[in-house]
Amino acid sequence: MNVTTFGTGYVGLVSSACLADMGNRVLCFDVDATRIRHLHAGRMPIHEPGLAELVERNVRARRLAFTTSAEEAVGFGRVQLVAVGTPGLDDGAVDLRQVRSVVTTVAEQMREDKLLVMKSTVPVGTARQATAWAHEVLAQRGVTCNVIVVSNPEFLKEGAAIEDFQHPDRVIVGCDDARGLDTLRELYAPFVRSQDRLMCMDTRSAELAKYASNAMLATRISFMNELASIAGCLGADIERVREGIGSDPRIGARFLHPGCGYGGSCLPKDVRALVHMARHCALPAPLLQAVDDVNETQKALLAERLLGRFGGDLSGRHFALWGLAFKPDTDDMRCAPSLSIVKSLLRAGASVAAYDPVAAVEARRVLGTPAGLSYGSGALEVLEGADALLIATEWKEFRSPDFDAMARRLREPLVFDGRNLYEPAAMRARGFEYHSIGRA
Repeated sequence: MNVTTFGTGYVGLVSSACLADMGNRVLCFDVDATRIRHLHAGRMPIHEPGLAELVERNVRARRLAFTTSAEEAVGFGRVQLVAVGTPGLDDGAVDLRQVRSVVTTVAEQMREDKLLVMKSTVPVGTARQATAWAHEVLAQRGVTCNVIVVSNPEFLKEGAAIEDFQHPDRVIVGCDDARGLDTLRELYAPFVRSQDRLMCMDTRSAELAKYASNAMLATRISFMNELASIAGCLGADIERVREGIGSDPRIGARFLHPGCGYGGSCLPKDVRALVHMARHCALPAPLLQAVDDVNETQKALLAERLLGRFGGDLSGRHFALWGLAFKPDTDDMRCAPSLSIVKSLLRAGASVAAYDPVAAVEARRVLGTPAGLSYGSGALEVLEGADALLIATEWKEFRSPDFDAMARRLREPLVFDGRNLYEPAAMRARGFEYHSIGRA
């Protein structure tokens, strides 16, 4: 099948490469000429394990290609995937300008019927709205082509996106047209062959399912973070509590890890968007609002504890930070807890030496190089002369470090662990003063 993808970010590029790997011919369009030029040269715009090899293999096989020509892109694909950004606005609303631009482009260029597949995360009702946008342009052109808009939300985890696409838990399709549904069944058949996980529903339900999924995950994280505060106050160990409740099959163990807050491109934005949609329906959504509020409070926790430890004055202090990306195996800095930590410490007059295995380049783009912030090339390097170490991302290389070398480089063996990587008793035995999340 010929497929066109609009957008070469996480969703667009991973989806395109995986579809091409199953024998489809995929053409990726992006308005960013530099990004397309880099892709032609084999340079990935994002860090995702295994993606570079997957893209290279399918480009070499001539199943995957890239273009900045809208005419070529629209003319190529029987299926047109919309995988552009839908950033959140300050009030929680979703900016749909990129989505509308794609819909308009397709309607302006199409000369035959097209299936427009909405993979971008969009507010409930967008599929029908996109249909109206397309039909308006087609009417102005005076052509009789038909465009079918379906909702096909993505459920890809950064760091495991290829595995998630190739072996999905579910494929949700919101579609009111039998032809569109048949086409997507054909497209996804290789990925759900062993067990039919394709779920069909109306477009509004499919759109809401995406938001509901992310909101549930965010709720579990914020619940555990709030419970961690209670555990720390009562002298309990939140890690033991987590094991206790996670073993209940009605609850499960996933997304129950306390820490210094969630980030990324999806959970923060989607929770706020769902709150905004609820308010549009005159519903206050207090639980969802609390999920977001708890997360914002949690992001400030490490910096606040550091201030308390040093008597409220960080002037002239120097700290090491391990981890900048919002999670391991990605270079994504969007809404990362590290951003709040770095900004808080710099405002308090401290300096920070930060290290991340892959996100340093993206961190420089987002944070810049303000006075007091430096980036190191190794975990031990940034510890040299630091008053304390803060851990914001649970990269594997941080799990079993050389603790003796850490202690020698720090001014004093002081660690603030925002991801509960180590056992408190073991850290005390090594001579460290160790502060973690929700552990007495």
